[in-house]
Amino acid sequence: MNEHEWMAYNRQLVEEFRTQGGVVQGWQPLILLTTRGARSGQARIYPLIAVPDGDHYIAVASAGGAPKNPQWYYNLLAYPDVTIEVGEKTFQATARLLTGKQREEAFAKAVAVFAPYEEYQKNITREIPVFLLERQ
Repeated sequence: MNEHEWMAYNRQLVEEFRTQGGVVQGWQPLILLTTRGARSGQARIYPLIAVPDGDHYIAVASAGGAPKNPQWYYNLLAYPDVTIEVGEKTFQATARLLTGKQREEAFAKAVAVFAPYEEYQKNITREIPVFLLERQ
């Protein structure tokens, strides 16, 4: 899929998520991550696999195993204050890029929820970035 097709597909997922109370048919549980564009500053919404960690969530910038980081990775670096939608609930969070042992532990939690993350990491040379989305 090219970028335009991905954007259209994401819009469809967001619409289904919101109209179905946070459920998207054929998908694992998702969250919606609303960021500000790193360059534009405009709101951007991304559906991500829900990886709960206590009151917080883990966001894995796998880009489906692509060789480059997803755009939202750069958005979080530029603007770490985000909005998270889970089911029918919405809350504010701050994204924190994890490193070292914290990243390893969070990545293991993510793999336990969505096993393909492990295969994605094996098939690419970049280390997949992992963020903790800390509820405010």
